[in-house]
Amino acid sequence: MKKITFDLDIYSYQIDSLGQVNNAVYNTWMEIGRFKLLDAVGLPLSTLISQGSLPALANTTICYKTPLFLTDRVWVETWLSALGYASAVMRFNFYNSASSTKSIRDQVLVAEGYQRTMFVDKESLKPKRFSRQEKDAFLPYLDVKPMDEIDLLPKSPRVSSSLKRSNE
Repeated sequence: MKKITFDLDIYSYQIDSLGQVNNAVYNTWMEIGRFKLLDAVGLPLSTLISQGSLPALANTTICYKTPLFLTDRVWVETWLSALGYASAVMRFNFYNSASSTKSIRDQVLVAEGYQRTMFVDKESLKPKRFSRQEKDAFLPYLDVKPMDEIDLLPKSPRVSSSLKRSNE
């Protein structure tokens, strides 16, 4: 599976009153990653618009693990974790890449996130299905896991006992 990776400087205007990168900045970085991924699959915004489509953001979630500061540098990874008929879930990892090496093993994970994007018709704003070519263009960036690796329910005694029939 391919991933889009890029690194960015951190600027003083991105710092909040606690001296760390403001949480809203991560949304900006996710938007940069979203458009870089669209460019990589051959669907830049200009092409989508000319084909009558728009990428509409439906959901953003970010889990912060440790802060970034002005002297740090951020390294972003993005890829797809789901691909529907007219939507895609883009995953993001944010690393502190202040170290001199570019090896992912040497970076500190500072946040994880995802965005769900719906592709809509620019006139009606209703979902617009991907063509076969468009879907195929996304596939190299899609993280497909075997079904037995997907954790659908937490494994705990409370969950397993609550799944028993009430007449047992």
